Amino acid sequence: MAGRHFDEWAVGDRIEHEIRRTVTETDNLLFTTMTHNPQPLHLDAEAARASEFGQILVNGTFTFSLMVGLSVGDTTLGTLVANLGYDKLVMPKPVFIGDTLHATSEVIGLRPSKSRPDTGIVTFLHEAINQRGEVVCRCERSALLKKADQA
Repeated sequence: MAGRHFDEWAVGDRIEHEIRRTVTETDNLLFTTMTHNPQPLHLDAEAARASEFGQILVNGTFTFSLMVGLSVGDTTLGTLVANLGYDKLVMPKPVFIGDTLHATSEVIGLRPSKSRPDTGIVTFLHEAINQRGEVVCRCERSALLKKADQA
């Protein structure tokens, strides 16, 4: 098990996740069609070329999902009870086909659960960063985690 339990985290803990992922045209096409998103900027090369970006934009919800997925192995794998919410989601820069993304996570909040004494809530600040060092996605994730002595 790679994830940490609630009581193994401290505010300020920071992880640079080692897994990186280059986004492909197939990723974008499959995710966009699976989620029934008809946005031409994601699917229509001509429409995308005519836009201010000049090329297809990767679906932002794919970027968000990839960012969270890149973090799971080091944060909550095997210790998660439930994700409670995602807050303050922003995408300050676009992602294009061929961009390589990696993620970082920082613990910005910890509190024992009031209703479940065998768990606690960890709030992570996740960021996805492209090969140019630009933050392309950021959010806060609140996760309900098991305590180590309850595993």
